[in-house]
Amino acid sequence: MMLSEYLSAEMGRVDQHSALPLHRKLYEALRRAMLDGKLVAGERLPSSRDMANDLSVSRNTVVSAIGQLSVEGYLVSHVGSGTFVSDNLPRAMVRPRSRNTAQRPQLSHRGDALVSQFSASTLEVQPFTPGITDFSAFPVALWQRLQNKHWRMTYPDMLDYSASGGYAPLRRAVADYLRVFRSVQLEPQQVIITSGTQQSLTLCAQLLADHGDTVWVEDPAYWGAVKAFMATGLHLHPVAVDDEGIAPSAHDEAHTPRLIYVTPSHQYPTGAVMSAQRRQHLLDVARHHKAWVLEDDYDSEFRFSGPPISSLEGLDKDERVLYMGTFSKVLYPGLKLGYLVVPKELVSPFNQVHYDLNRPGQLPLQAALAEFIDMGHFASALRRARVSYAQRRECLLEALRVCLGGAVHVSGAEQGLHLCLRLPATVDDQALAQRIARAGLTARPLSGYCLQRTDLSGLVIGYGYASLADIRTHGPLLARLIEQALAGNSSVTAPRVR
Repeated sequence: MMLSEYLSAEMGRVDQHSALPLHRKLYEALRRAMLDGKLVAGERLPSSRDMANDLSVSRNTVVSAIGQLSVEGYLVSHVGSGTFVSDNLPRAMVRPRSRNTAQRPQLSHRGDALVSQFSASTLEVQPFTPGITDFSAFPVALWQRLQNKHWRMTYPDMLDYSASGGYAPLRRAVADYLRVFRSVQLEPQQVIITSGTQQSLTLCAQLLADHGDTVWVEDPAYWGAVKAFMATGLHLHPVAVDDEGIAPSAHDEAHTPRLIYVTPSHQYPTGAVMSAQRRQHLLDVARHHKAWVLEDDYDSEFRFSGPPISSLEGLDKDERVLYMGTFSKVLYPGLKLGYLVVPKELVSPFNQVHYDLNRPGQLPLQAALAEFIDMGHFASALRRARVSYAQRRECLLEALRVCLGGAVHVSGAEQGLHLCLRLPATVDDQALAQRIARAGLTARPLSGYCLQRTDLSGLVIGYGYASLADIRTHGPLLARLIEQALAGNSSVTAPRVR
């Protein structure tokens, strides 16, 4: 089979199970060709122009796909010679050519879709500068003392699974916090302690929807939610996001949702805040379709300007909203503890199925966290984090001001741990992100988060893990790279950060 025929077939197969942008489908097809041995080490690819003609796609689509594979080390380019499959691919990744494909291990259709749709390693918002994650403000010594204390006094039942939704004092502490600071209407028994947002989403999908049911997701989307819903066999229907959050149209309502997933306080990744009018409309839509709304209160703890934003759940009169959050942003990601608030009628089935499927435990860790909250240390850590992140945010904004104006602006700057720099549609954000990566920095292309949309260009720039000193040093370099892209000057080579 000719390479163009193979790539066309692979792109069609990916298209059946996902809603990837065209350049990403080609990326997956080329990557699969190398892994399957259709393209071997040292083999030369057709020119981007020839490949575009053979596949009936734009040359920009081909260039974007090849550029990403080059950044990841699959391909190497030699000026005047062309683009070649790398000689340094890990041998474990390359499958030998075989005529008998039936004997080769195969993923399920769902497995193929999970591999093809998004990748946390390329979309998770990481520091835009090199270095280690900054957890310097976290009181490690205090946290260790609390954990050691509860391990010393642990009773046998604290070492068992938990069938009650989690450690009771922690559930009470979460309920008190959410009631006061997030206007969530709840009792402690409605709180279920999970291993984080991913597990909360999976649990909701498993109990509230059947295989093939439709879930509305924001477009651009949080990759983690997309993965969770795909893994549970749901049909994803992307709904465009504007400056007021998710914006369902009459066309969208023709796709009756069973679940509606939203990040209303700080949309991931655009940073849009859902307006009061849009929130009420969404609740009306959920009531009309008898759909469940999954509210991921992402980054709600870190609001730096403007009035406080109440939860969507606090407006819900029909008990159609399930609210979820995590401790990872305030404390540390490896803690792997989150919470899910369910309507009262769902408490019993959720506790039972959570126990049956997940065998939740970690009660000594939950006990340490409950005491950490009760003693006021969580509130103190949150205050320190807000001050620190606000300084980093302002420093990054100051560096980027030289780029702003006209069609270039920042969204989501009032809250959270990342900025979304919106660029004109004429700017190739994928290529810009690759240039930034070659300089040793990290910024994610906004178009990479899109499911169906092709009208967005921008950069998602994280500052939560970057120290203030690093932002002061490397922020101006990031700004220069963006300015060069806006000016169309792609020939300038930026120094690599060391």
